[in-house]
Amino acid sequence: MEPTDTSHPDYYHRVVDCQWACPAHTDVPEYIRLIAQGRFTDAYMVNRESNVFPGILGRVCDRPCEPACRRGRIEQKPVAICRLKRVAADHREDVASRLPKVPSVKNGKRIACIGAGCASLTVANDLLPLGYQVTMFEQYGEPGGLMRTNIPSFRLPQRVLSEEIGMITGLGVDLRLNSPVTSLRALLAQGFDAVFVGSGAPRGKNLDLPGRDAAAANIHIGIAWLESVAFGHVDSVGKRVLIIGVGNTAMDCCRTSLRLGAESVKVMARKPRGFFKASDWELEDAEEESVEIVVNRSPREFVVENGRLTGMRFERMEYELDASGRITAERVLGEEFLPADDVILAIGQENAFPWIERDLGIEFDKWDVPVIDPRTFQSTRPGAYFGGDAAFGPKNIIWAVEHGHQAAISIHRHCERQPVSERLPPGMNLHSRKMGMHEWSYANDYSPVERRLMPHVSLKERFKKLNIEVELGFTAEQVEQE
Repeated sequence: MEPTDTSHPDYYHRVVDCQWACPAHTDVPEYIRLIAQGRFTDAYMVNRESNVFPGILGRVCDRPCEPACRRGRIEQKPVAICRLKRVAADHREDVASRLPKVPSVKNGKRIACIGAGCASLTVANDLLPLGYQVTMFEQYGEPGGLMRTNIPSFRLPQRVLSEEIGMITGLGVDLRLNSPVTSLRALLAQGFDAVFVGSGAPRGKNLDLPGRDAAAANIHIGIAWLESVAFGHVDSVGKRVLIIGVGNTAMDCCRTSLRLGAESVKVMARKPRGFFKASDWELEDAEEESVEIVVNRSPREFVVENGRLTGMRFERMEYELDASGRITAERVLGEEFLPADDVILAIGQENAFPWIERDLGIEFDKWDVPVIDPRTFQSTRPGAYFGGDAAFGPKNIIWAVEHGHQAAISIHRHCERQPVSERLPPGMNLHSRKMGMHEWSYANDYSPVERRLMPHVSLKERFKKLNIEVELGFTAEQVEQE
């Protein structure tokens, strides 16, 4: 057995389970301590150093930190780490004077970012203070990427999104809106020193079943439909809606449908509950709003009568599971018809790069996506980097932020003519963290107070407008208990 290397920062990082579980390694204990002291602005800045978007992530993060929380060792529910992040954002003072300073004299290097989502914005956030000139190409009229187009405003208010994005673009990004990139070759010809692709996974998966083409007017791809709602192109939906799929996009689609006038919304899941991709809290919020989640239904046909969608036919499935919960057998018990005026497909997303010519030195794999180094985020062409959903497919915002951080390091080393694969050692600061070799002072004492529930807008009020934020956030007084 190798001796413990106490000189390596990982030794200390791994001690703090929640921080290690966070892809961006946000210093969770520190910002919670600051919140407990009422130092909300300081807590916000600790968050922003690593996760860049505390107000956004405090509402919609996938919370990989919470399953790792030590509180889970003594009771089922962890500390509300994510919602405490929002507390810091909600109660902070103005932070303009504390944002990174951008030098007036640039270093002469020009970086192109394709897409203005969270990964590209993180790259800009990290490189602008180093003197880089960052040009960001965005196909839509506002920055934000899928954060703006696919997360409903009742979960993520536009004002929060715009404010935190503005903290980055205000540093001096050359933001070119309504400017889709149609040729990477043409972009490279403009002489950029490096290119970062943060274009997301913009193509929703289709469901090619009998009746699909005949009922096309009432069958919608989930992410495209949410985008149309966000930009005001869609403002109504049928009374009876079926959602196919049970991930987080499906949860956004079903709850949005209710706000657009649907009276009956069913989420159709092919497998039992243990196989759902949606987060538990997303499922809870949907069911609180009377969304019905129907399990063990495999879609087989879109039913069309007189040229109009009338519903869908499903197979009723039964599964056998082994001791570990894995499916070992399945069988069809029969068929079932469910009426519907509209069907929304939320069965996944995939990358699409028709604008990347295949003779530029960027290798593509058998799935026709670029081959990316998972540590440096460099493609097989030096100077071309990918991050966020564009790199390894759909994940979530906090992963995209970390991709952006790592890609920014690679871009900087590339421009400095240093080996991209060689990384700086992670920094560590043990001051007042009680984590030094001779300062272990953890005790087994804990408060038995249960996790505080997030206050919500009442069911009566929340459906009056599409943009009423459902979660109210904790007050400064409420957060003391958490």
